[in-house]
Amino acid sequence: MSKDSELKTNSKAEIYPKFPFYRVFIYEFTTILHYVLGGFGLIIGYIFLTWGFLIGSIYLVFAFLQMYVLMPLTVCPNCVYYRMENGRCVSGLNKISKRIAKEGNPEDFPKRAKGLLCYNNIYMVALFIPIIGIIPALILNFSLLLLGLFLGVLGLLLFRFFVIFPKIACLHCSAKYICPIGEQIGVRNK
Repeated sequence: MSKDSELKTNSKAEIYPKFPFYRVFIYEFTTILHYVLGGFGLIIGYIFLTWGFLIGSIYLVFAFLQMYVLMPLTVCPNCVYYRMENGRCVSGLNKISKRIAKEGNPEDFPKRAKGLLCYNNIYMVALFIPIIGIIPALILNFSLLLLGLFLGVLGLLLFRFFVIFPKIACLHCSAKYICPIGEQIGVRNK
């Protein structure tokens, strides 16, 4: 084994106390695009129903509230990034959380994944609603635009699970040793 390959296999991923801005941008751009395309897909898919616009709009409100209000109020105050003087997590929401929530208990951070209505499950619901909701709409109201929206949202979801979480976010996160997601995707020892 060469010295270079030995160094690569023995080195741990760099932990970012302050995530580089481009990583925050990738995370947030992907998140916002996922929600917007998903909401638009639900609206277009069910536009033939009197409540079609309403269902897409409700999804958009739910998705943005759970991410940009619920998370900073309930998850971020317990995260290590909340306590870092100049820290920035991959979502950047620790900055918002410091302005709207009081400091929580770091020992409560893993609870974000415990219970049926835990934050992690709510977050997953927000990601999967458009995928699940657009499938019947494709059958009932097929269009190439709707198919494109479905494939776009599906692609963003797969990008999140296979690139953002394991390579851009969780691998370099200061909380990966206590975060349930870090354990689930196997980045704790990397």
